[in-house]
Amino acid sequence: MHTPPPTAPHEQDANKHASDLARPLSGDLPTGNKMWIYILLGMVLGIATGLSLSPSGLGLVESSVALSIAPWVALPGTVFIRLLQMVVVPLVLCSIILGIASTGSLTYLRRMGLRILPYFVATTIIAISIGMVLTSVVKPGFMIDRQVVEKALADHEASGATAPQTLTNLTIPQRIANIIPSNPARAQLERDMLQIVILAIFIGICVITLPPQSTKGFIDLCSFGQLASMKIIGWAMAIAPIAVFGLLCDITIRVGFDIIASVAAYFLTVLGGLFVMGLVYLLIIYCVARRSPFDFLKAVREVQILAFSTSSSAAVMPLSLYAAEHKLKIEPQISRFVIPLGATINMDGTALYQAAAALFLCQIFGIELSQTAMVLLLLTTVGASIGTPAMPGVGIVVLATILAGIGVPLAGIALILGVDRLLDMVRTTINVTGDLTATCVMDRWMGGTFKAPETAQSPS
Repeated sequence: MHTPPPTAPHEQDANKHASDLARPLSGDLPTGNKMWIYILLGMVLGIATGLSLSPSGLGLVESSVALSIAPWVALPGTVFIRLLQMVVVPLVLCSIILGIASTGSLTYLRRMGLRILPYFVATTIIAISIGMVLTSVVKPGFMIDRQVVEKALADHEASGATAPQTLTNLTIPQRIANIIPSNPARAQLERDMLQIVILAIFIGICVITLPPQSTKGFIDLCSFGQLASMKIIGWAMAIAPIAVFGLLCDITIRVGFDIIASVAAYFLTVLGGLFVMGLVYLLIIYCVARRSPFDFLKAVREVQILAFSTSSSAAVMPLSLYAAEHKLKIEPQISRFVIPLGATINMDGTALYQAAAALFLCQIFGIELSQTAMVLLLLTTVGASIGTPAMPGVGIVVLATILAGIGVPLAGIALILGVDRLLDMVRTTINVTGDLTATCVMDRWMGGTFKAPETAQSPS
């Protein structure tokens, strides 16, 4: 009978090291079967209360009173978002480092990277194409009242408001070089998530290539950072229904009916495009990931509701990680790599909105785009969406950059600014759904259940 050769002590340590790390996120988030119902109830009550108080809704109180009430109602939501944002950076750093370290293999990491990046680009192109095709067919720019256009532009001019600041005008080589964090402290201070993800990837690779005994203390520190972050998130989730109520009540008081009615065709066109992109994800789940779309929606519904309420995929990133590992049963080394990366470069909902908004404003201002210009618009939108900060309202800044490139007056943004926050809520929901879809696809492509490598890579 053949007896296998004895395993070297350092290899045994490496195997145990990788196995210990390949565990789902720990934490006691109160995300039971009823939590999503409470959150949904908060969302419905928030919208109903907001419409009742809004000057352009039922107007049960004076306009000045309603606008004074709004910030106080939103306070629990603001506290909720800040609690989540407070732990995003340490959680992303620790999760990516632990996820990469748990693979114990550079080969596995390379295989995953070579699959996920083309996938992200492909889904972004699909999203932009949907937005461009729908806007070209529906032509919402020709349905808007010219008096509304003139009034919005006049109000914008009279207020002395400046156009949204565009992104830094960097060349493509400069943008590529800029993803490397030359100053990690500054990247964390500015919450430049793409640079933070790149930093975590480099550190995770270092952990793989160093002997386990020299990285044990650092790994323990990362494990503590992850556990502490999840504990704080658990506390934040306790007020999630109240937070959702406050956030939606606040935005509904400010928006009301009138602003939506003035650009209804544009609003419904973008909503339709985002809905179609959601169906594309379910098709990918069924055909590529080989999972039930209904089970997928059931697993991610809390994340979707919170994304809709907060308009920040970065703020709900901890919940996305938790849902991926505990409800979708995704391997930690996949979820902790794909979700933080996706939250920085996989902005399908935002990209769709930007393409649709750009064509809408082209129609309003009578700017004809040739086929070449349309292709350039698609490529520009793909490039602009990569690395967009996953925070509320940033999409309008990226849109300003795109409009500047195709000759649309930036003042035209005033026409869509009123409904931007509502659309931001929906497109953020699509963004996080896309990230969770990607984890299911990668789990399938990487062979399902992860096996810790039989031999760990020893330092050369």
